[in-house]
Amino acid sequence: MSFKALSKIAIAATIALGFAAQATEFRSADTHPDGYPTVEAVKFMGKRLAELTNNKHSIKVYPASALGQEKDLIEQTKIGALAMSRVNIGPMNNICAETQVPTLPFLFRSKDHMRHVLDGAIGEEILASCAPQGFIGLAYYDSGARSIYTGKKQIKSFADVKGMKIRVQQSDLWVSLLEAMGANATPMPYGEVYTALKTGLIDGAENNFPSYDSAKHFEAAKYYAMTEHSMAPEVLLFSKRTWDTLSADDQKAIKQAAKESVVYMRKLWDEKEIASQKAVVAGGAIITQVDKAPFQAAMKPVYDKFIKDDKLKSLVKRVQDSK
Repeated sequence: MSFKALSKIAIAATIALGFAAQATEFRSADTHPDGYPTVEAVKFMGKRLAELTNNKHSIKVYPASALGQEKDLIEQTKIGALAMSRVNIGPMNNICAETQVPTLPFLFRSKDHMRHVLDGAIGEEILASCAPQGFIGLAYYDSGARSIYTGKKQIKSFADVKGMKIRVQQSDLWVSLLEAMGANATPMPYGEVYTALKTGLIDGAENNFPSYDSAKHFEAAKYYAMTEHSMAPEVLLFSKRTWDTLSADDQKAIKQAAKESVVYMRKLWDEKEIASQKAVVAGGAIITQVDKAPFQAAMKPVYDKFIKDDKLKSLVKRVQDSK
């Protein structure tokens, strides 16, 4: 073999080693179990990222609260200990003010309305608002419509909620939302809810059908009242500290893989919602339809308390006016 040919091989090997040295397996965490739509969507994102970067970058997902509860994941993502995390937007309410808007009760008219708003300029604006706090908002995942479920007392009307100890996410807005219904709102990490329901520490909680199913909450709280009071989405966060070390091409690939994963997640989500509702009913859950009008009427104080400045008011109006 000629010296020239050997030189080419040496150069190629050096380049390959350089790429290998820069290759990164980004760590991402989720509180939901393996197989849950959000977990599977981030796995899908990892495969697409590997394809888009010629295997330079990939993602390893840690599900089932293996690296902590959502508040822990947010803190780890901020400091760069985690590259990514999937959390509900609720715990971000006290960090980025704009994230309060999609968390508001009865804001979205339907699933299609929610997706249309979050996929557009309003959604991007809310994600971008978290950058100064150390987070790159990549995308939104569906979290369905959240309703209240209880163990001993069945909720058939708005009056039934009064005085009940209901678990909420660790967010001031969520506390106010349930207090507006007359409940004794109890902030608590998601991973502690099952035991709290079982032991009677709380009377109930609120969530979507897939979470109610996958966390087995229906075993301890069989009454599910269809309040559908919020469609607060999940959000996929990337550490800005890590982001700022990446090339523009890598950042573009990550954003593209994240956006593509949304389509995949929604397909899984729609299927999971139907399957979970059937599963909890088969497991003994009793689903009750309630009159939503009194619940909606009680929410004005929540809007007044959290949507004070003109920027947030304008954001809310743009969502409501969106067709």
